[in-house]
Order: sequence, then structure tokens, then C-alpha cells
Amino acid sequence: MTAPRIQPFAANAAIVREARAGDLPAIQAIYAHHVRHGLASFENDPPDLTEMTARWQNVVAKGLPFRVLEADGKIAGFAYAAPYRARVAYRYTAEDSVYVAPEAMGRGFGRMLLAEIVAASAKAGMRQMVAVIGDSANVASIALHRRLGFRQVGTLIAVGFKRGRWIDSVLMQRPLGEGDTTLPEA
Repeated sequence: MTAPRIQPFAANAAIVREARAGDLPAIQAIYAHHVRHGLASFENDPPDLTEMTARWQNVVAKGLPFRVLEADGKIAGFAYAAPYRARVAYRYTAEDSVYVAPEAMGRGFGRMLLAEIVAASAKAGMRQMVAVIGDSANVASIALHRRLGFRQVGTLIAVGFKRGRWIDSVLMQRPLGEGDTTLPEA
């Protein structure tokens, strides 16, 4: 008889909240795992805590959401919205990023995080959200975004090279709030 798998995180005890400075070591560790072992991030070397702190501060300073999911007193994932591009015409478009701790995957935490980022970005005045998903074989991320109203708008073929192979970027998009049905207030 096989022993039951221990579940280190329980979905019923999960909350999504604003990230705080004290969360950054856990955020950095989660992201480092994905950089080292996955293709979602096109970085080869994980940023250190100083760099992750600067990234968090930059997002928050722009009035965009940066959230963590806490389960059983531990950080099980994080997500944020950042400006899609720096040029002024993109100012109403955000790009989402969602990362879940490897031991917490498959429990709906990514969905909880992304739903919060979508809602908070709309509240912050964003009108479009873009997902740039590393690796066209990343079916979990593509499905997650599709479930939350994103549609695939393109694939950039072989634009990344990591771990000895070419990697695509899947582009997905969804409107936020009124989207493009009205003009933004000046």
C-alpha cells in the first residue's frame, strides 16, 4: 500500500494579499526555482534578493498590484502586473506574471493569484492585460489564462534560447474594465 502524499499547502487556508518586504526572500526563492528549472522565465540566472526587492518596489511605485498567496503561514506563490512596455502609448496595458511554489502547484493557487491581479489592474486604470508565456508547451499557464478570459493572439516562434533549445513565446490578451469601448480619462 502506498503512503498518502503529504500536502504541504491547503487551499482552504489560502489568502491572497499585498506583498510586503518580509515576503521577498520567499518570492525570490520561488522565482529562482522557476528560472533554474523551467522555461516560463527567459532569465538564465536567478536575480538575487536585492534585485527582486528593486523589482517589487518598481511595480508598487507605479501603482500596480504585486500580490502573494499565503497558505498555512507560508508564501505559496506570487503574482504582479508590470507595464507592458515603457513607451507612453502603452500606459494602459499591463503584463502579468504568476509563479507558484513547486510544492504548491495544482491547487488552484495560480488562478487565485491571477484573478486578483486582473481585478486589481482594472481598478488601477489598466485597460488591457497581456500575458507573455514562455514555451508554447506550457499548457498549464495557457489554460490558466484562458480560464480567466485571455485569448491567444499570437506566438513568437523560437525567440528564446534556454537549456539547449529554442523556446516560443505565446501571447495572450484580455481587456480590463471597459477595455477599448471607451476612451480613458485624461
